Amino acid sequence: MQIRLAQPADAAGICAIYAPIVKTSAITFEYQVPGVEEFAGRIESVMQQYPWLVAESDDKIAGYAYAGKFRERAAYQWCCESSVYIHPDFQRQGLARKLYEMLFGLLQEQGMINVYAVITLPNRESVALHSSMGFIETGTLHKAGFKLGAWHDVLLMEKILGPHPEMPENLRPYFWR
Repeated sequence: MQIRLAQPADAAGICAIYAPIVKTSAITFEYQVPGVEEFAGRIESVMQQYPWLVAESDDKIAGYAYAGKFRERAAYQWCCESSVYIHPDFQRQGLARKLYEMLFGLLQEQGMINVYAVITLPNRESVALHSSMGFIETGTLHKAGFKLGAWHDVLLMEKILGPHPEMPENLRPYFWR
């Protein structure tokens, strides 16, 4: 198993993991499966500022994890949101943990301080993973999203990557290419 930075060429493998989740669950609030070209664009866009990692096994994308902007305002620049998705064939093998450990290390190098997870409920597995990675529950948004004929609550969790200095330094750029 190799974990590396994502490339736009990984979009088809990433889409293969994400598409069934969009179609059959409320884990993501997207209604339509993004196409491969759209995913390639997302990878390029995210990686302008944040890491996106893929785990690859025998030329197959086994999972991926990435960070993204939490909110638009400048005061939030030391905060990000994280996501991790694993192909069903590779679940329960510690891969999500490995991806997150690498992702959080890269974020720390940049000077990121707070990482947030936004989890549609119920999702016992995701809550357990995030808890085991040091995230704590910070609140619930009740009936925040409507998908598949039902309203869904969203749990907010946070992980602190480092101290909150009196005057934080600017985030360090990370050169992906």
